[in-house]
Amino acid sequence: MRVLPVLSQVRRWVPAVVIALAALVDLLTPKSVSSAPLLAVAPVTAASLLSPAGIIGIGITAMAVQAGLAFADGSYAWQGDAAVQITLAAVTALAVGLNRSLRTQHVSASRARYAAEVAQRAVLPPPPSRLGDLRIAARYVPAEDMALIGGDLYVMQETPFGVRAMVGDVRGKGLSAVTAVSVDIGVFRYAADHEPDLPALVNCMEEALLRESQRREGLDATEGFTTALIVQFSHDLDQVHIVNRGHPAPLLLHADGRARVLAPEEEAPPLGIATLGPWTSPVETHPFPPGSMLLCFTDGVTEARDPSGTFYDPAQRIPHMVQSYLRQTSHFPEPSTVLDLLARDVSRHSGGAPQDDQALLALHRPPPQQDLLARPLGQ
Repeated sequence: MRVLPVLSQVRRWVPAVVIALAALVDLLTPKSVSSAPLLAVAPVTAASLLSPAGIIGIGITAMAVQAGLAFADGSYAWQGDAAVQITLAAVTALAVGLNRSLRTQHVSASRARYAAEVAQRAVLPPPPSRLGDLRIAARYVPAEDMALIGGDLYVMQETPFGVRAMVGDVRGKGLSAVTAVSVDIGVFRYAADHEPDLPALVNCMEEALLRESQRREGLDATEGFTTALIVQFSHDLDQVHIVNRGHPAPLLLHADGRARVLAPEEEAPPLGIATLGPWTSPVETHPFPPGSMLLCFTDGVTEARDPSGTFYDPAQRIPHMVQSYLRQTSHFPEPSTVLDLLARDVSRHSGGAPQDDQALLALHRPPPQQDLLARPLGQ
Protein backbone atom coordinates (compact mmCIF):
# COMPACT_ATOMS: atom_id res chain seq x y z
CA MET A 1 0.00 0.00 0.00
CA ARG A 2 2.94 2.37 0.62
CA VAL A 3 4.33 1.79 -2.86
CA LEU A 4 1.53 3.67 -4.65
CA PRO A 5 2.19 7.11 -3.05
CA VAL A 6 5.92 6.69 -3.71
CA LEU A 7 5.29 5.89 -7.39
CA SER A 8 2.98 8.89 -7.63
CA GLN A 9 5.71 11.17 -6.30
CA VAL A 10 8.32 9.66 -8.63
CA ARG A 11 6.11 10.14 -11.69
CA ARG A 12 5.88 13.86 -10.98
CA TRP A 13 9.59 14.15 -11.73
CA VAL A 14 9.29 12.62 -15.21
CA PRO A 15 8.92 16.00 -17.05
CA ALA A 16 12.05 17.33 -15.31
CA VAL A 17 13.93 14.14 -16.25
CA VAL A 18 12.86 14.63 -19.88
CA ILE A 19 14.29 18.18 -19.84
CA ALA A 20 17.53 16.94 -18.29
CA LEU A 21 17.77 14.19 -20.90
CA ALA A 22 17.21 16.73 -23.70
CA ALA A 23 20.00 18.89 -22.33
CA LEU A 24 22.33 15.89 -22.14
CA VAL A 25 21.52 14.89 -25.72
CA ASP A 26 22.22 18.44 -26.90
CA LEU A 27 25.59 18.53 -25.14
CA LEU A 28 26.72 15.12 -26.43
CA THR A 29 25.66 15.50 -30.07
CA PRO A 30 26.84 17.75 -32.91
CA LYS A 31 25.41 21.26 -33.27
CA SER A 32 23.32 20.10 -36.22
CA VAL A 33 21.27 17.83 -33.90
CA SER A 34 18.47 19.70 -32.14
CA SER A 35 16.97 18.61 -28.80
CA ALA A 36 13.94 20.88 -29.27
CA PRO A 37 11.56 17.99 -30.14
CA LEU A 38 12.53 16.21 -26.92
CA LEU A 39 12.04 19.42 -24.92
CA ALA A 40 8.52 19.69 -26.38
CA VAL A 41 7.75 16.27 -24.90
CA ALA A 42 8.23 17.60 -21.35
CA PRO A 43 5.07 19.79 -21.08
CA VAL A 44 3.03 17.09 -22.84
CA THR A 45 4.24 14.55 -20.28
CA ALA A 46 3.34 16.97 -17.49
CA ALA A 47 -0.25 17.29 -18.74
CA SER A 48 -1.43 14.23 -16.81
CA LEU A 49 0.99 14.51 -13.89
CA LEU A 50 1.07 18.15 -12.72
CA SER A 51 -1.25 21.08 -12.07
CA PRO A 52 -1.68 23.84 -14.68
CA ALA A 53 0.87 25.96 -12.80
CA GLY A 54 3.32 23.06 -12.80
CA ILE A 55 2.83 22.54 -16.55
CA ILE A 56 3.50 26.21 -17.23
CA GLY A 57 6.62 25.97 -15.06
CA ILE A 58 7.85 22.98 -17.05
CA GLY A 59 7.13 24.82 -20.30
CA ILE A 60 9.04 27.93 -19.22
CA THR A 61 11.91 25.74 -18.02
CA ALA A 62 12.04 23.95 -21.37
CA MET A 63 12.11 27.29 -23.21
CA ALA A 64 14.88 28.59 -20.94
CA VAL A 65 16.95 25.43 -21.37
CA GLN A 66 16.58 25.57 -25.15
CA ALA A 67 17.67 29.19 -25.30
CA GLY A 68 20.54 28.63 -22.84
CA LEU A 69 21.88 25.65 -24.79
CA ALA A 70 21.71 27.60 -28.06
CA PHE A 71 23.63 30.55 -26.56
CA ALA A 72 26.15 28.21 -24.89
CA ASP A 73 27.24 26.57 -28.13
CA GLY A 74 26.97 29.77 -30.15
CA SER A 75 24.27 28.47 -32.48
CA TYR A 76 21.47 30.80 -31.42
CA ALA A 77 19.66 32.28 -34.42
CA TRP A 78 16.88 34.74 -33.77
CA GLN A 79 14.65 33.55 -36.58
CA GLY A 80 15.00 29.80 -36.08
CA ASP A 81 15.15 29.76 -32.29
CA ALA A 82 12.26 32.20 -31.98
CA ALA A 83 10.14 29.71 -33.90
CA VAL A 84 11.26 26.96 -31.50
CA GLN A 85 10.33 29.16 -28.52
CA ILE A 86 6.88 29.84 -30.01
CA THR A 87 6.43 26.10 -30.62
CA LEU A 88 7.32 25.26 -27.00
CA ALA A 89 4.92 27.93 -25.76
CA ALA A 90 2.13 26.56 -27.96
CA VAL A 91 2.79 22.99 -26.81
CA THR A 92 2.67 24.20 -23.18
CA ALA A 93 -0.67 25.92 -23.79
CA LEU A 94 -2.05 22.75 -25.40
CA ALA A 95 -0.81 20.71 -22.42
CA VAL A 96 -2.64 23.05 -20.02
CA GLY A 97 -5.83 22.59 -22.06
CA LEU A 98 -5.35 18.83 -22.07
CA ASN A 99 -4.86 18.89 -18.30
CA ARG A 100 -8.13 20.76 -17.81
CA SER A 101 -9.93 18.27 -20.06
CA LEU A 102 -8.49 15.33 -18.14
CA ARG A 103 -9.51 16.86 -14.82
CA THR A 104 -13.05 17.42 -16.08
CA GLN A 105 -13.29 13.83 -17.26
CA HIS A 106 -11.90 12.60 -13.94
CA VAL A 107 -14.53 14.58 -12.00
CA SER A 108 -17.29 13.26 -14.26
CA ALA A 109 -16.03 9.68 -13.90
CA SER A 110 -15.84 10.06 -10.11
CA ARG A 111 -19.40 11.35 -9.97
CA ALA A 112 -20.62 8.53 -12.21
CA ARG A 113 -18.85 5.95 -10.06
CA TYR A 114 -20.30 7.46 -6.89
CA ALA A 115 -23.79 7.37 -8.42
CA ALA A 116 -23.22 3.72 -9.39
CA GLU A 117 -22.11 2.89 -5.85
CA VAL A 118 -25.21 4.57 -4.41
CA ALA A 119 -27.40 2.64 -6.86
CA GLN A 120 -25.68 -0.60 -5.94
CA ARG A 121 -26.22 -0.06 -2.22
CA ALA A 122 -29.86 0.84 -2.86
CA VAL A 123 -30.72 -1.98 -5.29
CA LEU A 124 -28.27 -4.63 -4.12
CA PRO A 125 -27.39 -4.03 -0.46
CA PRO A 126 -24.82 -6.36 1.08
CA PRO A 127 -26.37 -9.17 3.12
CA PRO A 128 -25.64 -9.49 6.84
CA SER A 129 -22.41 -11.27 7.70
CA ARG A 130 -24.31 -13.63 9.96
CA LEU A 131 -27.85 -14.93 10.40
CA GLY A 132 -28.09 -17.17 13.43
CA ASP A 133 -25.35 -19.78 13.13
CA LEU A 134 -24.99 -19.21 9.38
CA ARG A 135 -22.03 -17.14 8.22
CA ILE A 136 -22.46 -15.20 5.00
CA ALA A 137 -20.33 -13.42 2.42
CA ALA A 138 -21.30 -11.90 -0.93
CA ARG A 139 -19.42 -10.33 -3.83
CA TYR A 140 -20.48 -8.50 -6.96
CA VAL A 141 -17.75 -8.47 -9.61
CA PRO A 142 -18.79 -6.20 -12.51
CA ALA A 143 -17.54 -6.82 -16.03
CA GLU A 144 -17.08 -3.06 -16.45
CA ASP A 145 -15.52 -0.80 -13.82
CA MET A 146 -18.16 1.91 -14.09
CA ALA A 147 -21.08 -0.55 -14.20
CA LEU A 148 -21.06 -1.55 -10.55
CA ILE A 149 -24.48 -3.16 -10.87
CA GLY A 150 -26.07 -5.00 -13.75
CA GLY A 151 -28.36 -7.99 -14.11
CA ASP A 152 -26.85 -10.30 -11.46
CA LEU A 153 -28.26 -10.35 -7.96
CA TYR A 154 -28.20 -11.94 -4.53
CA VAL A 155 -30.47 -11.50 -1.55
CA MET A 156 -31.11 -13.33 1.68
CA GLN A 157 -33.04 -12.88 4.89
CA GLU A 158 -34.20 -14.66 7.99
CA THR A 159 -37.86 -15.70 7.78
CA PRO A 160 -40.36 -17.59 9.96
CA PHE A 161 -39.61 -20.63 7.79
CA GLY A 162 -35.82 -20.50 8.09
CA VAL A 163 -33.07 -18.54 6.37
CA ARG A 164 -33.87 -18.05 2.69
CA ALA A 165 -31.61 -16.80 -0.08
CA MET A 166 -31.65 -16.23 -3.82
CA VAL A 167 -28.96 -15.79 -6.45
CA GLY A 168 -30.17 -14.76 -9.88
CA ASP A 169 -29.19 -13.45 -13.29
CA VAL A 170 -31.51 -11.23 -15.32
CA ARG A 171 -31.33 -11.43 -19.09
CA GLY A 172 -30.02 -8.28 -20.70
CA LYS A 173 -28.08 -5.22 -19.58
CA GLY A 174 -28.63 -1.63 -18.69
CA LEU A 175 -31.58 0.05 -17.03
CA SER A 176 -34.10 -2.68 -17.92
CA ALA A 177 -31.93 -5.31 -16.22
CA VAL A 178 -31.51 -3.15 -13.10
CA THR A 179 -35.28 -2.64 -13.01
CA ALA A 180 -35.85 -6.40 -13.19
CA VAL A 181 -33.28 -6.91 -10.42
CA SER A 182 -35.16 -4.50 -8.16
CA VAL A 183 -38.42 -6.33 -8.91
CA ASP A 184 -36.84 -9.72 -8.17
CA ILE A 185 -35.37 -8.58 -4.86
CA GLY A 186 -38.51 -6.73 -3.75
CA VAL A 187 -40.84 -9.64 -4.49
CA PHE A 188 -38.45 -12.14 -2.90
CA ARG A 189 -38.21 -10.13 0.32
CA TYR A 190 -42.00 -9.92 0.61
CA ALA A 191 -42.81 -13.50 -0.44
CA ALA A 192 -40.02 -15.02 1.65
CA ASP A 193 -41.71 -13.78 4.82
CA HIS A 194 -45.23 -14.85 3.83
CA GLU A 195 -45.12 -17.98 1.66
CA PRO A 196 -44.67 -21.18 3.71
CA ASP A 197 -43.04 -23.25 0.94
CA LEU A 198 -40.59 -22.53 -1.85
CA PRO A 199 -42.90 -23.37 -4.82
CA ALA A 200 -45.39 -20.76 -3.61
CA LEU A 201 -42.57 -18.24 -3.22
CA VAL A 202 -41.38 -18.98 -6.76
CA ASN A 203 -44.93 -18.57 -8.11
CA CYS A 204 -45.12 -15.09 -6.57
CA MET A 205 -41.91 -14.14 -8.29
CA GLU A 206 -43.10 -15.63 -11.56
CA GLU A 207 -46.28 -13.54 -11.48
CA ALA A 208 -44.37 -10.36 -10.64
CA LEU A 209 -41.94 -10.86 -13.53
CA LEU A 210 -44.79 -11.52 -15.95
CA ARG A 211 -46.49 -8.30 -14.88
CA GLU A 212 -43.21 -6.45 -15.29
CA SER A 213 -42.70 -7.90 -18.80
CA GLN A 214 -46.06 -6.46 -19.90
CA ARG A 215 -44.67 -2.97 -19.31
CA ARG A 216 -41.65 -3.57 -21.56
CA GLU A 217 -41.19 -3.36 -25.29
CA GLY A 218 -39.35 -5.39 -27.91
CA LEU A 219 -37.40 -8.47 -26.91
CA ASP A 220 -37.57 -7.53 -23.22
CA ALA A 221 -41.34 -8.04 -23.36
CA THR A 222 -41.14 -11.54 -24.89
CA GLU A 223 -37.72 -12.86 -23.88
CA GLY A 224 -37.06 -11.22 -20.54
CA PHE A 225 -36.33 -13.81 -17.87
CA THR A 226 -34.35 -14.45 -14.71
CA THR A 227 -32.37 -17.56 -13.94
CA ALA A 228 -32.72 -18.12 -10.21
CA LEU A 229 -31.40 -20.34 -7.47
CA ILE A 230 -33.58 -20.18 -4.36
CA VAL A 231 -32.50 -21.92 -1.17
CA GLN A 232 -33.96 -22.41 2.28
CA PHE A 233 -32.16 -23.74 5.33
CA SER A 234 -33.98 -25.70 7.99
CA HIS A 235 -34.10 -24.08 11.42
CA ASP A 236 -31.42 -26.44 12.73
CA LEU A 237 -29.37 -25.97 9.51
CA ASP A 238 -29.17 -29.75 9.04
CA GLN A 239 -30.81 -29.51 5.60
CA VAL A 240 -30.87 -27.13 2.67
CA HIS A 241 -33.82 -27.04 0.27
CA ILE A 242 -33.14 -25.81 -3.27
CA VAL A 243 -35.24 -24.72 -6.23
CA ASN A 244 -33.21 -24.25 -9.41
CA ARG A 245 -34.85 -22.37 -12.28
CA GLY A 246 -32.30 -22.52 -15.08
CA HIS A 247 -29.36 -21.36 -12.94
CA PRO A 248 -25.81 -22.75 -12.60
CA ALA A 249 -25.83 -25.47 -9.94
CA PRO A 250 -24.26 -24.51 -6.59
CA LEU A 251 -21.38 -26.30 -4.92
CA LEU A 252 -21.58 -27.97 -1.53
CA LEU A 253 -18.13 -27.75 0.07
CA HIS A 254 -17.43 -30.20 2.87
CA ALA A 255 -15.23 -29.50 5.87
CA ASP A 256 -12.31 -31.34 4.25
CA GLY A 257 -12.50 -29.28 1.05
CA ARG A 258 -14.26 -31.86 -1.09
CA ALA A 259 -17.03 -30.47 -3.29
CA ARG A 260 -20.26 -31.83 -4.69
CA VAL A 261 -22.27 -30.20 -7.46
CA LEU A 262 -25.92 -29.94 -6.43
CA ALA A 263 -27.26 -30.29 -9.96
CA PRO A 264 -31.06 -30.51 -10.22
CA GLU A 265 -32.54 -33.91 -11.03
CA GLU A 266 -35.40 -32.24 -12.89
CA GLU A 267 -34.69 -29.26 -15.15
CA ALA A 268 -36.91 -26.19 -14.96
CA PRO A 269 -36.80 -23.03 -17.12
CA PRO A 270 -35.91 -19.57 -15.85
CA LEU A 271 -38.51 -17.35 -14.24
CA GLY A 272 -40.61 -15.06 -16.42
CA ILE A 273 -40.96 -17.20 -19.57
CA ALA A 274 -44.69 -17.17 -20.14
CA THR A 275 -44.65 -18.62 -23.67
CA LEU A 276 -43.53 -22.03 -22.41
CA GLY A 277 -46.60 -22.46 -20.26
CA PRO A 278 -46.83 -23.24 -16.54
CA TRP A 279 -43.96 -25.07 -14.88
CA THR A 280 -43.55 -26.69 -11.51
CA SER A 281 -40.71 -25.76 -9.19
CA PRO A 282 -39.29 -29.04 -7.87
CA VAL A 283 -37.70 -28.74 -4.43
CA GLU A 284 -34.61 -30.85 -3.77
CA THR A 285 -33.30 -31.42 -0.26
CA HIS A 286 -29.67 -32.05 0.67
CA PRO A 287 -27.93 -32.62 4.01
CA PHE A 288 -25.96 -29.63 5.30
CA PRO A 289 -23.75 -30.92 8.12
CA PRO A 290 -21.58 -28.72 10.37
CA GLY A 291 -18.51 -27.44 8.54
CA SER A 292 -20.30 -27.31 5.18
CA MET A 293 -20.46 -24.32 2.86
CA LEU A 294 -22.94 -23.68 0.08
CA LEU A 295 -21.29 -21.71 -2.72
CA CYS A 296 -23.60 -20.02 -5.23
CA PHE A 297 -22.63 -18.03 -8.33
CA THR A 298 -23.93 -16.77 -11.64
CA ASP A 299 -22.85 -17.75 -15.14
CA GLY A 300 -20.16 -15.07 -15.15
CA VAL A 301 -18.14 -17.73 -13.32
CA THR A 302 -19.07 -20.86 -15.25
CA GLU A 303 -18.85 -19.17 -18.67
CA ALA A 304 -15.48 -17.49 -18.11
CA ARG A 305 -13.04 -18.74 -20.76
CA ASP A 306 -9.29 -18.90 -20.97
CA PRO A 307 -7.45 -17.88 -24.18
CA SER A 308 -7.95 -21.37 -25.62
CA GLY A 309 -11.72 -21.18 -25.07
CA THR A 310 -11.93 -23.58 -22.11
CA PHE A 311 -14.71 -22.77 -19.64
CA TYR A 312 -13.97 -22.28 -15.97
CA ASP A 313 -14.96 -25.35 -13.93
CA PRO A 314 -15.60 -24.40 -10.30
CA ALA A 315 -16.18 -28.03 -9.29
CA GLN A 316 -12.56 -28.86 -10.17
CA ARG A 317 -10.73 -25.67 -9.21
CA ILE A 318 -12.41 -24.58 -5.99
CA PRO A 319 -11.69 -27.80 -4.01
CA HIS A 320 -7.99 -27.48 -4.86
CA MET A 321 -7.91 -23.91 -3.56
CA VAL A 322 -9.78 -24.76 -0.37
CA GLN A 323 -7.68 -27.85 0.33
CA SER A 324 -4.49 -25.86 -0.25
CA TYR A 325 -5.75 -23.26 2.23
CA LEU A 326 -6.52 -26.03 4.73
CA ARG A 327 -2.99 -27.42 4.43
CA GLN A 328 -1.46 -24.00 4.99
CA THR A 329 -3.68 -22.80 7.85
CA SER A 330 -5.21 -25.99 9.35
CA HIS A 331 -8.68 -24.44 9.37
CA PHE A 332 -11.49 -23.95 6.87
CA PRO A 333 -11.48 -20.55 5.13
CA GLU A 334 -14.03 -17.91 6.01
CA PRO A 335 -16.80 -17.29 3.43
CA SER A 336 -15.22 -13.98 2.40
CA THR A 337 -11.88 -15.72 1.88
CA VAL A 338 -13.44 -18.36 -0.36
CA LEU A 339 -15.06 -15.66 -2.50
CA ASP A 340 -11.76 -13.78 -2.74
CA LEU A 341 -10.01 -16.96 -3.86
CA LEU A 342 -12.75 -17.68 -6.39
CA ALA A 343 -12.80 -14.16 -7.88
CA ARG A 344 -9.01 -14.10 -8.28
CA ASP A 345 -8.94 -17.58 -9.80
CA VAL A 346 -11.64 -16.71 -12.35
CA SER A 347 -9.69 -13.56 -13.24
CA ARG A 348 -6.51 -15.58 -13.74
CA HIS A 349 -8.37 -18.13 -15.85
CA SER A 350 -9.90 -15.51 -18.16
CA GLY A 351 -6.67 -13.54 -18.38
CA GLY A 352 -7.72 -10.27 -16.77
CA ALA A 353 -11.01 -8.37 -16.63
CA PRO A 354 -14.23 -10.36 -16.10
CA GLN A 355 -16.02 -11.29 -19.29
CA ASP A 356 -19.44 -11.03 -17.61
CA ASP A 357 -20.83 -9.83 -14.30
CA GLN A 358 -20.42 -12.24 -11.39
CA ALA A 359 -22.62 -12.50 -8.31
CA LEU A 360 -21.09 -14.71 -5.62
CA LEU A 361 -22.66 -15.91 -2.38
CA ALA A 362 -21.08 -18.17 0.25
CA LEU A 363 -23.12 -19.64 3.13
CA HIS A 364 -21.13 -21.46 5.80
CA ARG A 365 -22.21 -23.54 8.78
CA PRO A 366 -19.10 -23.65 10.98
CA PRO A 367 -18.29 -26.60 13.23
CA PRO A 368 -19.63 -26.20 16.78
CA GLN A 369 -16.23 -25.47 18.37
CA GLN A 370 -15.32 -22.93 15.68
CA ASP A 371 -18.71 -21.27 16.03
CA LEU A 372 -18.32 -21.07 19.81
CA LEU A 373 -14.90 -19.43 19.51
CA ALA A 374 -16.28 -16.90 17.01
CA ARG A 375 -19.10 -15.71 19.26
CA PRO A 376 -18.55 -12.48 21.21
CA LEU A 377 -18.55 -12.77 24.99
CA GLY A 378 -22.00 -12.54 26.52
CA GLN A 379 -23.79 -14.26 23.62
